Amino acid sequence: MYSPLISASGRGSEDATSAVMASKARFWNRVARKYASDPIADLDGYERTLLRVKEMLSTEYEVLEIGCGTGSTALRLAPATRRLVATDISEQMIAIACEKLASHPVPQLEFSLADADGALSEDNAFDIVLAFNMLHLVSSLSQTLKSLVKSLKPGGLLISKTPCLSEMNPFIPNIALPLMRVVGKAPPVLCFTAAQLKSAMEKVGLDIVSVERHGSKGRDFRIFIVARNVNF
Repeated sequence: MYSPLISASGRGSEDATSAVMASKARFWNRVARKYASDPIADLDGYERTLLRVKEMLSTEYEVLEIGCGTGSTALRLAPATRRLVATDISEQMIAIACEKLASHPVPQLEFSLADADGALSEDNAFDIVLAFNMLHLVSSLSQTLKSLVKSLKPGGLLISKTPCLSEMNPFIPNIALPLMRVVGKAPPVLCFTAAQLKSAMEKVGLDIVSVERHGSKGRDFRIFIVARNVNF
């Protein structure tokens, strides 16, 4: 049975972790309804990603999604799995996701409140871990990747799609996003290039299988990476 946990070492570390989690949860709780109503910016690119992911799924697979938001992607992918556990730090996001699931039941799907910065499951529990538009939002990329690797079975896949903000116009990550954070319009983000993201994955024992870009509207800063857990 899946059981989300929060890992911390010592009381001070636990308090700091809880404070960061609470801050992130407040932001996403506040924007959840608007997030749910916003249209997908690049629908063709999104559909291309879903099609690519479905090619790697199996009805024999146990799958974990982190940062599932309001569950739209999980609802589309779950029928192709044995079980898909979709998690998010935001209670409001999960509440909306559960509303969608109640309206359109998918037996293979369950939603759970969990933070990607914490320990996500028992070791080696999942055949595939999904992280869409998520890895730039974690507190520590290396720690989150280590946690995701622990959740994967040996040979399992981490499938991710991530905005590489350092490849954008420098004005956006260096000026626009910090200003938006000050006024509460953006969460804390990590800025890295595609090369840096791939390197971080390799350092935790992931072998890069495929690197793609699925955008249909000009230059695509969201990199789609399939990486295999080679920790045996």
